[in-house]
Amino acid sequence: MEELKVLPIWAWILLAAVLIAQSTWLFIDARKRDSMPWLWGIWGLIQTPMPFVFYFIFVRSGWFRRNRNKDK
Repeated sequence: MEELKVLPIWAWILLAAVLIAQSTWLFIDARKRDSMPWLWGIWGLIQTPMPFVFYFIFVRSGWFRRNRNKDK
């Protein structure tokens, strides 16, 4: 808990800006691709950079769509 007190205010502001930017981009891009935009947007708001990494692996690379088409 002491580490949080040492973190300067500009770092908190930077972190908030990164989370909001990431979440917004994930939501907009997932909506264009019809790929669960609310999931990606909410996940992007609470964590970084894992949602961004997973989004590129599963959605942007087409891996998720390839596996979804195999089930049909």
